[in-house]
Amino acid sequence: MSKPVAFLSSSVGRKMLMALSGLFLCSFLLVHLYINLFLFKQDNGAEFEMYGHFMATYPLVRPLEIVLFAGFLLHAFIGIWLWIMNRRARPVRYKVSKAGENSTLSSRIMWATGTIVGIFLVIHINGFFVQSRFITPGRPMYEIVREAFMNPWLDAFYIIALGFLAYHLKHGFQSAFQTFGLRHSRHERLIEFVGMLFWLLVPLGFAAMPLYFLWAY
Repeated sequence: MSKPVAFLSSSVGRKMLMALSGLFLCSFLLVHLYINLFLFKQDNGAEFEMYGHFMATYPLVRPLEIVLFAGFLLHAFIGIWLWIMNRRARPVRYKVSKAGENSTLSSRIMWATGTIVGIFLVIHINGFFVQSRFITPGRPMYEIVREAFMNPWLDAFYIIALGFLAYHLKHGFQSAFQTFGLRHSRHERLIEFVGMLFWLLVPLGFAAMPLYFLWAY
């Protein structure tokens, strides 16, 4: 077995892949949020549709979509694998559990928040990407988004799911820096501050969209 394969097969290697794939997905969230913010522009979705048309027709976007999808699968697979390995490492639970003394709540429920976020992504992709690309191609994405978010039940589901996404990002963003050994005492506060901005503002930005369409229409 070669050294790179052996490293990636190790616990440390899997954690580094988990961190890299997580940071890659974080960068996608920023791009996705940036484009979606044009939904708030008072132009009846004209500029949002311009970006949507570009993403649907530009040839280089297809390979990026494949890479993105592979990144989601890799992140989910490694997360499940690490959870299984942790369970196997301690098959018998302690009689007295003091998890709160050794870890944060966000880290202890990482598997649960990741599962809920995964379900949310499947519903989100089916409701928007699949609808616009395969079921009703040519229909303006702005209309699909507006129609979907006029449903209060769907809005409630989105907001709850985004709350779980925030919790998932809260632990994942900071643990990625710890995995790479970048969480030194002199950088601790800066990393926590940037992480807080990310896990708080990004989900809030996405949550504002269903509320906007529910109230505006």
